[in-house]
Formats: sequence, structure tokens, C-alpha cells
Amino acid sequence: MLNMAPTCLQPLLRYRSFAILFLTPLLLLPLPLTVPTREARCAYVIIIMAVYWCTEVMPLAVTSLMPVVFFPLLGVQTSKKVCLQYLNNTNMLFFGGLIVAISVEQWNLHKRIALRVLLILGVKPALLMLGFMAVTAFLSMWISNTATTAMMVPIVQAVLDQLDSTENDVTLVEQASGQTNTVIELEEKITSESTAVHVVSNEQVTDDPKSSEEKKMRKRICKGMTLCVCYAASIGGTATLTGTGPNVVLKGQMNQLYPNNNDVVNFASWFGFAFPNMVLMLVLAWLWLQCSFMGLNFKKSWGFGTEKTAKEKAAYSVLKAEMKKLGPMSYAEFNILLLFVLLVLLWFSRNPGFVKGWAARLFPGGEKYITDSVPAVFIALLLFILPAHKPKCKAWNPSMSDPEQTEEDKKKPFLSAPLLDWNVVQRKMPWSIVLLLGGGFALADASANSGLSAWMGHQMTPLGSIPPWSIATVIALITAVITECTSNVATATLFLPIFSSLAESIKIHPLYIMLPATLSASFAFMLPVATPPNAIVFSYGHIHVLDMVKAGIVMNMIAVCCVTLAINTWGRPMFELDTFPAWANSTRNQ
Repeated sequence: MLNMAPTCLQPLLRYRSFAILFLTPLLLLPLPLTVPTREARCAYVIIIMAVYWCTEVMPLAVTSLMPVVFFPLLGVQTSKKVCLQYLNNTNMLFFGGLIVAISVEQWNLHKRIALRVLLILGVKPALLMLGFMAVTAFLSMWISNTATTAMMVPIVQAVLDQLDSTENDVTLVEQASGQTNTVIELEEKITSESTAVHVVSNEQVTDDPKSSEEKKMRKRICKGMTLCVCYAASIGGTATLTGTGPNVVLKGQMNQLYPNNNDVVNFASWFGFAFPNMVLMLVLAWLWLQCSFMGLNFKKSWGFGTEKTAKEKAAYSVLKAEMKKLGPMSYAEFNILLLFVLLVLLWFSRNPGFVKGWAARLFPGGEKYITDSVPAVFIALLLFILPAHKPKCKAWNPSMSDPEQTEEDKKKPFLSAPLLDWNVVQRKMPWSIVLLLGGGFALADASANSGLSAWMGHQMTPLGSIPPWSIATVIALITAVITECTSNVATATLFLPIFSSLAESIKIHPLYIMLPATLSASFAFMLPVATPPNAIVFSYGHIHVLDMVKAGIVMNMIAVCCVTLAINTWGRPMFELDTFPAWANSTRNQ
């Protein structure tokens, strides 16, 4: 990039990081000096962090630590209050969920689920793509989008490679049989030289156009199959509260800005709103990718009334071979599956809304004390206690013990190593995201307490004349565009407090604006650098940047339309979005 730039710009590009790092605070210094208020000092730190996050001159996690230093130094917030935000209730929920996700990855349970679903759905082109998308979206609901994509793309690649090799074998067989038939005809007819020339020329004509078309079609299928994985990973993460960073940011910001919000955003309420939206987006994305890369030939794609071709049989055999490599389900996998199901049930039944949950029934005042982080950390603790292998009971009396037991077996402890080892968690835990969330919560808290949020809300009062649905749509579009070039967590962290102030100033429900913004922060479909799943898929070399941009523009439009539909239909009664809640009006200035 440095060589391609004009000569006059090369020195600037060379010192880009240095310039941004040191010039940004200097150029913004007049703000706190000319306006000596807490709001201005808070805005000074936030703008510097926004620039650093967007340009990534420092690692995102390192930038997130700036409030710990500069808020106390500038008198914006005490050090004690700032530090408390870095491991609050919402971060503990995210932390517990990540530990469970790491255990699922560690024992390859996610791969077993993926292969089982793909074998059930079948290998017809349309069904295969639907299978890849459904599995990727489901896994992204519970484990990180990056880990899901990294696991799924090699499976897709193996299937595509097998399809290619099978197609080449079939082509060679067809060519061989065609040549044999030609020779037989020549021997039987003993025709003239011109006839022979005619046959040879026919062979040359019939070979090229068909093979070139097949190659183009094969490339299109490869592009569609690989793109569907990264898109499904981004879409699937939006369905659960712990599925992706921006969702957790919203939960934390709501608790931070509106401490008396009656737990309006919890696991059950979020799932009830976001899961139908995810399904709708997934179906529309599948139809778009089908239409864009494979065409809408239902007989060919769906295989109605047709038998399996050699390619489909080969793809099926690849999936079966991968499943066979995993072997039978182990004791550890079974335990992790049970714990995973138990965690989901505990999340859903803690406070369902329409009936009393287990928190209120089993524990006095439980609805006030128990949040979604409690079951998450409880299951995480069990993963470090329960054994990975079936315990072997030993007789107390040596004479009654099994004669086949070796001396080594007798020396082994009753409980084997646990399901999860801390070293594995330490290695796989995305600590940078945990710090990034903490930094965001510190910004939101300081923004509210310093009065910056109230000041911003007052400036946006004229927007009250615009219909709320159009404001929500525009915000969704803006967020979707910005998240293409910045981290989705950083985008949500920076903009949610601003949108909260906007909602208060024009007296509409904060979630009416914050929900579309949160979901749109995950809609990074256009660029390889926009999100790790896109980068993983791009690295396999099947797609070009232009392919992703073309498909991604339509995907962004589909996503924004789906979110607008969701927030204005089933979202309204679920969160009572037609009213301005009392907790939004009374907690800002406390």
C-alpha cells in the first residue's frame, strides 16, 4: 500500500500510527481547556478512544483500559467506580457463557452436531447450503462466530473438494466411453476419410463449451457455499443474548443507564424477539445466495423426483467419513450436552415473564438477587468439577476386587480429570473482548454520571418531529455501514449511549432505537476485514472482495428490512415500545 500511494502521501502513511496516536489528544486538547466542565472532559476521553478504536492504532483491548487512567486523572469518575465496570454482572454472564462454549469446542461436540444435521438434511445443492447455514447459525447462537466459522469452513471445503474430484472422474469416464463408441462406429462402417474427420471435429466441438460452463458453475457453487457460512455465523449470533458482543453490550448499557429497568432485557425476552428475526433473515439470505450463485432451478437444486448423482453420493460419503472419525459419543460429550441443555433451560425459566420463574419460587426475593449470570457461572463451575471419564467403583476389601484390575488401575483416583482444564480456558478465552466490554461499560457509566448523555439528549430534541420508525430505520442503516470498518463491539459501545440519549430527548422507548442499532452492529457482510468469519472464508481463496461486496450490499438491505419489521411488529407488544417507560425518565439524573 505504501508503494502504491503518491510520493507526497508516503511520509504520512509511514508515520500514520504515530501521528494518530499523538496528534489526536493534542488536536482535541482545546475542548477540555476552553470548556472546563466534567461533560467536556468526559467527551475528550470518549472521542480519543473512538478514534483509536476506529483506526486500531493500538489493540482494541488496550484502548479499552484508558478510562481506568484518564477518568480519575481528569476528575470525571473515581477510580473505584471505573474499575467496577470491568467485571460487572453482564461481563460475568458473558464470561460464564464463553467457558461453556470452550468446553463444547474442546470435546468436538459442535462438530458432531453439525455433521449429524447435515447427514439428516441431505446433499442436494439447495439442501446442502441450507444445512450449512442452519448448523452454522445454531452453533453461533452458543459459541463464538469465529470458532463456528473456523470449524465449518474445513467441512465445506472437504465436501467441495470431493465434488470436484468426483466430477473430474465422471468427465474422464464419459470421455473414455465417447472415444470407444467412436472407434466402434469407424470399424463397423469403414467409412471414408471425410467421415472420420467429421467425427473428430464433432468431438472437439462438443467438449469445450460444456466443460467451461461446468467450471463456471462449480466456481459459483464454491462461492455460494463458502459465503453462506460466514453470513450464517453473523446472523446466528444475534439470536441469543450471549451469542455475540453487541448483544452483551446492550444488556450492560441498559443496566448501567437504567438500573431500575425491571430486567427488561434478559435471556428469555431477547430470544423471544431476536430468534424469529434470525430465522427470517436466514431464510431470506439462503434464497438470495441460491438465486445469486446457483439459480432457482428447483428440480436440479432440490432434486425433486431424481436419484442421487455420483457427486451427491461422494459428498454424502465425505460427511459420513468425518462422522466416523469422531467415533461413538463419549462420556464427556454426553455430560457437556446435558450441562448445555440445563444451562439453556435455567436461562429460559429464570424469569419467563408470563409465570413465576425458578428464581422467585425457590429463593425468597430471588428475582432481585438472581440474574442470568448466576446459572452461567454455576454451569461453568460444574465443568471444572465433573469428571471427563466414567468413575470406576473400587471394592474396599482387596479380596473382593476385580482380578482383572491392574496395579495402575488401582492407583488411579476415583474421579478422573475434569471436563475442562483451566489452562485450556486461559488459552482459548477471548480476554480482549472481556476488556472491550468493560471499557464500554465504563464509558457509558461516566457519560451518564458526568451529564454528557443529558447534554447530548438535549441537543437532539428537534428530531422529535420525525416518525420514530424512520429514526429506527436510519439508525439501523448507519450502524450497519459503520460496523463494516470498525469492530462490532466497539460500534455498539460508542453509539448505544448516544441513541439512549436521543430516545430520552424525543420521549420514545429507549429500546425502540437501541435494539435495531444492536442487531445492526452484527451485520458486517460486505468486506473481508469487517468481521473474523468473513476473513476466515476469504482466506480460502474461493471469493474475491467484489463478490463479497455484491452479495453483502443485498444482505445488509435484507437485514435492515428484517430488523425494521421485527421492531414494528412483534417487538412492540413484547417490550411495550409504544410507551415511554417511567424508569427511562427517572434514572438518568440520579
